[in-house]
Amino acid sequence: MNFPTELKYSKEHEWVKVDGNVATIGISDFAQKELGDIVYVDIEAMGKSLSKDAVFGTVEAVKTVSDLFIPISGKVLEKNPMLDAQPELVNTDPYGNGWMVKVEMSNLEDLNSLMDSATYQTHIGV
Repeated sequence: MNFPTELKYSKEHEWVKVDGNVATIGISDFAQKELGDIVYVDIEAMGKSLSKDAVFGTVEAVKTVSDLFIPISGKVLEKNPMLDAQPELVNTDPYGNGWMVKVEMSNLEDLNSLMDSATYQTHIGV
């Protein structure tokens, strides 16, 4: 499994990449492997301001549907348009073309509650 060190991770298995006050968010390699083949991604929060840990959408795999939790407070600016036609990008490229949303962060302190790569790996037991 892959755990890029430049990212931050939530206990719910989302990753965060920060660029200024915008965070790109997706699910970790571990999470996509646990879910299996992803067939649909539904982002319900476009344009909304959400509090940390609020649900911003769902991901549907062949055998399950799972909520997506926003790991930082902010306004959802953009969703990944490629996932409408190619939800499997979450499986094949979770840290690249499989990103889910971009969020304008409203509370930079939220980043302090996220894990670095080593801590996340310990959290999931690898």
